[in-house]
Amino acid sequence: MARFIERRLEPADSPLAIIASTAAAFLAAMLITAFLFRSYGASPLQAYFALFHEPFATLRGFGYALVRASPLGLIALGTIVSWRSGFSYLGFEGCFVIGATATAWLALLTAPGGRIGSRIGPLPFVLFLALAILLGFAAGGAWAGWVALVRARFGGNEVLISLMSNYVAIFFLQYLVSGPLRAPGSLPETPLLPRATWLPFILRGTRAHAGILIAIAAAGLVWMLLQKMPLGYELIVTGFNPSAARYAGIDVGRRLAIAAFFAGGLGALAGLVEVLGSQHRLMDGISGGVGFAGIIVALLARLNPLAVIPTALLYGGMSVGADAMQRRVSIPSSITFILQSLAVLFVLAFDALRYYKITPSVFWRRAPEVAAEQVSK
Repeated sequence: MARFIERRLEPADSPLAIIASTAAAFLAAMLITAFLFRSYGASPLQAYFALFHEPFATLRGFGYALVRASPLGLIALGTIVSWRSGFSYLGFEGCFVIGATATAWLALLTAPGGRIGSRIGPLPFVLFLALAILLGFAAGGAWAGWVALVRARFGGNEVLISLMSNYVAIFFLQYLVSGPLRAPGSLPETPLLPRATWLPFILRGTRAHAGILIAIAAAGLVWMLLQKMPLGYELIVTGFNPSAARYAGIDVGRRLAIAAFFAGGLGALAGLVEVLGSQHRLMDGISGGVGFAGIIVALLARLNPLAVIPTALLYGGMSVGADAMQRRVSIPSSITFILQSLAVLFVLAFDALRYYKITPSVFWRRAPEVAAEQVSK
């Protein structure tokens, strides 16, 4: 007997099926949010036009969308590496802070008045950026790596430990910007970093900087790691079935540590991009919750590295458009967070359509059969 919901013989893993289910999830979230717009007496069409016009139809807004997308994409890539390896890490807020701190410390150290800069002079930008990437990546990797070691050696819960480590990193940052690294003045922040250490702007007339190029390069490298390299295969196998991985001779504990190191390093690069590209100084509250927003981007991208940058651009653009929507239509920008949250929930819910199919035709197919049974009775 035909059923309204039937299990598929094979999961629908084609790119078209994934794109269709994701688009349907976004449309469902937008439809529900439209009722919230009506409660404020605004037209949903005007609200959505204001939401998407500013970041994607104006050069200035698009530049800000690129600025928002850069750290989101890097943290999403770190989430993909850790989660697909079976390491449920949630400490990217701390990795972001550690990466930002290491980058700002290096920039101040090599500044003309710094300990190293006063002796050898300012470093060339390419050399400084390479050192900053290596230092930030290593610092973030070490920050996340010790959580993996605790889990591998002692069986600790990485979710709880990584969440608590975020606060340790944030308090450490507050200590630095309120004490040793504080600039003269009343605000808890460091002096302005030398202009020679700033990431170059890539779109004239906008704030878009080269951080988006770092994120794009990282996305390509993560895709190559997970799809083309033996180490990536071992990481994925470890995430799917640790017992089978051990049976195949894979050192699960070491692979978890490697995944945590890569994930933490990518999260730290997000902090580097924010310091050198946007803020140009280290300050209290620099993360602004981007460590958790990046996890949302990874979920919306379905843990696919190639889908991270477009998804981060869409998510960041919606954050930029929320302010324009509030100015033009007088709708609170917080509704955008409701839309983003609904999109995540529906993307996760609509993922079931890859394994089950809905056949509404079963109702009108059964109608003649029911009528024939009544006649025969």
